[in-house]
Amino acid sequence: MARPERGILVLLLLTLLPGPLFSLYFHMWETDVKCFVEEVPDETMINGKYKVELYDDKTEQFVSKQGVGMHVEIKDPDKKQILSKYYQNEGQFTFTTHIPGEHFICLSPNSTRWFSGGNRLRVHLSIDVGEHANDYKQIQAKEKLSELQLRVRQLLEQVEQITKEQNYQRTREERFRYTSETTNTRVLWWAVAQTSILLLVGAWQMRHLKGFFEAKKLV
Repeated sequence: MARPERGILVLLLLTLLPGPLFSLYFHMWETDVKCFVEEVPDETMINGKYKVELYDDKTEQFVSKQGVGMHVEIKDPDKKQILSKYYQNEGQFTFTTHIPGEHFICLSPNSTRWFSGGNRLRVHLSIDVGEHANDYKQIQAKEKLSELQLRVRQLLEQVEQITKEQNYQRTREERFRYTSETTNTRVLWWAVAQTSILLLVGAWQMRHLKGFFEAKKLV
């Protein structure tokens, strides 16, 4: 009888662990624009952190340097602008989605070199979605929560995010079903129209041939 309870406890502990931090870095030139797509449900917070490093020809390494900033532009699935702001060489941006779907996050250096590639940059980027975007240490200090209260809050917010994801997937499934049914209906009516046209053309040809044979007194 102790094994099921132990399994439930392990699952609960795994659920309470903090989510993974997805981070990456990529290279770009000062005149480039890099865009990323995050497909998320509505009322979901997204937090992005970045750091820009400039390639130094002398040391042949990427180093942090002041004066190389980043312009961040974010658009919702309707292509409406949510955020457009200039930042320093290191910073973070936060926004909350209001409609579900694909949100576009575009980064471009604030360079004035329009006609040349400029310097090579390395950009470190991490994007946290949902409850992973919350700073729970700051929340714990601000609201004076105990460790247990903080873990319970994390669990509740994870459950809420899972519910949002399920509702979003259900909405996508309904949209896909509607599109499939509409497409099938159009295909059916197109087949009916084709068949009707063929029958009308066949009837006209038969009548025309009958009139031709009667005129030639062949029948």
